[in-house]
Amino acid sequence: MTAIALTRKRPFSGGRFLVWVGEHVVLVTVAVLFIAPIVFVVLTSFMTSDQTLTATVWPNPWTFENYLKAFSEVPLLQWFGNSALYAVLATAFMLVSSVPAAYVLARIKFRFANVIFIAIIVAMLLPPQVTAVPIYVMWAKLGLTGSLAPLILPNLLGDAFSIFLLRQFFLTIPKEYADAARIDGNGEFGVLWRVIIPMAKPGIAATAIFLFFHSWNDYYGPLLYTSENPAWWPVAYGLATFRGSHSTDWGLTTAITMLVMIPVVVIFFFAQRTFVEGIALTGVKG
Repeated sequence: MTAIALTRKRPFSGGRFLVWVGEHVVLVTVAVLFIAPIVFVVLTSFMTSDQTLTATVWPNPWTFENYLKAFSEVPLLQWFGNSALYAVLATAFMLVSSVPAAYVLARIKFRFANVIFIAIIVAMLLPPQVTAVPIYVMWAKLGLTGSLAPLILPNLLGDAFSIFLLRQFFLTIPKEYADAARIDGNGEFGVLWRVIIPMAKPGIAATAIFLFFHSWNDYYGPLLYTSENPAWWPVAYGLATFRGSHSTDWGLTTAITMLVMIPVVVIFFFAQRTFVEGIALTGVKG
């Protein structure tokens, strides 16, 4: 018993202690590499213009002028509204179209199902630059360029990555639940609405968060369709344009950057458990 007690009191002995130190050094180093740029942006946002990009690391004095100027010198609230409209509608339209499509591919046997699934994977891997010109010409002929419509409306036809991710999650749900619902008289829509969707909430939430963040941070799409109309600029494109014309005012630029990051950080903070659970439970069944 004495030997066991001594062993428990000295868990880090010899090589095990070196392994423990090595592991934690690596983790601390990686954490510092990730956190350091964020700390730099935060500190810079509280500096005056004559302190930024100098040897000064700590703001002296601390100033909130950059955050006040962010709302007075740029249409930040308008950018936020455009990004919220883009992200919310795109996510909602994606769920309406992609959830049924993923359910059909996961649970209903029909001819050419595998061909359609392969086509979805190909569409997911296809670079958007390849189809940018013909799609832009189509929206231009419809008179919808200069707005967010070309970025929002395509989600009514489904999103390849979202369909793929949801299909993989639906495959992890035991078929017995759906069979029991059919025995109770439910059709396929009833099975989807009453059984699959309630059980797949983590996967659906994870997919929605993926598309919401992608839409919020999207730069290429707004550059292509809204650059000619500042009234429809979202925060990502607006911030990039502002940075290009005010490259010397790093205090104001980092302050706007921090304000743009806040909604994403808050959403992920409250939804991280559901997001992680959805990703962890998403299967890889074919």
